[in-house]
Amino acid sequence: MGLEERVYSVLVVSTSEKFNSALLPLLSEVSFSSVHFASGISAAQRMLTDRSFDFVIVNSPLREDPGVRFAIDACSAGGTVVLLLVKSEVHPETFDRVWAHGVFTLAKPTSLSSLAQALRWMASARERLRRADQKTLSIEEKMEEIRLVNRAKWLLISQLNMTEPDAHHYLEKQAMDQCISKRQMAENIIGTYS
Repeated sequence: MGLEERVYSVLVVSTSEKFNSALLPLLSEVSFSSVHFASGISAAQRMLTDRSFDFVIVNSPLREDPGVRFAIDACSAGGTVVLLLVKSEVHPETFDRVWAHGVFTLAKPTSLSSLAQALRWMASARERLRRADQKTLSIEEKMEEIRLVNRAKWLLISQLNMTEPDAHHYLEKQAMDQCISKRQMAENIIGTYS
């Protein structure tokens, strides 16, 4: 799936109208459907509490502080990808503070082509996070199915005096005979004997 097929929500945290105006054309593509602006950390934190964003772009410094702690915190929130723009003279030490947390950095001043490239990198990172989330979800679903099947087997053992192999065979055979999943059969058994 290409970048043009995904839609990303963006939070831009910046006190500079000039930066916001320059960035907006890059974000007005079809891929960036939901673009929100905050002029400070407090407002940005409230927005992050209310909803999640795929991208957070922080144009440092902000009124309250440089925004480094905010960038780290925003990056730790699920699948959010964060770009922190800092002045070139503080870029090396800022990078050293944030890279281990997954925050992308870009030294200012920068060009629109560099910002566009950074957005493409962020999209790539977001897709990787999305795949990891899906994989985690499928593992969690599989573990839940195993728990349900085990609970159903133990109910068969305790209620019908079956052995564990007999309960396992019974559950699988009933699921096959009824053309339903093992999970559905386990839920049926749990509903019947609980």
